[in-house]
Amino acid sequence: MGKPSWETEELTALREMARAFCEKEIAPNTERYIEQHHVDRELWTKAGELGLLCMSIPEEYGGGGGTFAHEAVLIEEQARVVDSSWGQSLHNGIVAHYLLAYGSEEQKRHWLPKLASGEVVGAIAMTEPGTGSDLQNVKTKAVKDGDDYVIDGNKTFITNGGQADLVITVVKTDSTEGAKGISLVLVETDREGFSRGRILDKVGMKGQDTAELNFSGVRVPQSNLLGDQEGLGFIQLMSQLPQERLIIAVAAVAGMEVALEKTVEYTKDRTAFGKPVFAFQNTKFKLAEVATEAHVARVFLDDCMDKHLRGELDIPTVAMAKWWTTDRAMEVADTCLQLFGGYGYMNEYPIARMWADNRVQLIYGGTNEIMKEIISRSL
Repeated sequence: MGKPSWETEELTALREMARAFCEKEIAPNTERYIEQHHVDRELWTKAGELGLLCMSIPEEYGGGGGTFAHEAVLIEEQARVVDSSWGQSLHNGIVAHYLLAYGSEEQKRHWLPKLASGEVVGAIAMTEPGTGSDLQNVKTKAVKDGDDYVIDGNKTFITNGGQADLVITVVKTDSTEGAKGISLVLVETDREGFSRGRILDKVGMKGQDTAELNFSGVRVPQSNLLGDQEGLGFIQLMSQLPQERLIIAVAAVAGMEVALEKTVEYTKDRTAFGKPVFAFQNTKFKLAEVATEAHVARVFLDDCMDKHLRGELDIPTVAMAKWWTTDRAMEVADTCLQLFGGYGYMNEYPIARMWADNRVQLIYGGTNEIMKEIISRSL
């Protein structure tokens, strides 16, 4: 595939470093990450030492002073080694940006350098056992008591939940209100009353420490509120979700390109009935379709990236990108797996892992059905 339209010489140099890091530090360990259901804690600090964490956060807060394009390069290079274990895209592109956008100066100076160094791993806790996409009806409460909030509730499907040191937690500060009663509160995971439940047993992304989190009378100071007043949480979430959805689209498109590359290579090497599998018309036609899908997706993604870097990416367009690229990525993975035959169903082959990992992209970051609802409102 050619170089993305938004990639500068600086980003190409970064890509080379990110690729070397992923090939050295992640690829040889992916199987072990899957077995232990989390990456090694040292992976975070090694990435921090190289400057691969919080690249789009200003230098004054310990970041790299770059743009979202820097984060996209790392997301793509992680996808190219077929790893879904390391939750860096959430840490870098979501958690750090909530702090940058809504944190007080004291919060930013305290937490962002630690996120950038890898000393602290970040997570955001939205989803609850009974509340998925309907965020305004979360049940986790933060009740004022003196100078503190006392937090009670449960969260599930939390990326980085097993290793997180800091959790941006979606709470109800006013249970009589819907969206207007939601706030975001910083919760350090060494607080009394905080506990982690299971690392969840998922269909795919088995190396990712997706966890349940429990809050039982967790006390945090009211200064841990994100924003200058209560009730801003829903607006804050809606403002940041477009970048989260673009992150998902970046990973989906990079995954399509990797699936195509690996399948072309396999079908040219594998023989059946005395000739390479690639020589059969069905194989060539299927791969022609996959190549076209991947190219169209790349052009659409690059247009979204260009718009986002100019601050012009609107909510309906990024919803289109999220649903369409993830839907196509799942179809591509399925088509490519079929061309691997029985070996495609073996976990030792990356295409099997890609197929299983891709499925959740249609669900997280807002289900694709929710994306279509968002798009329809703009029509």
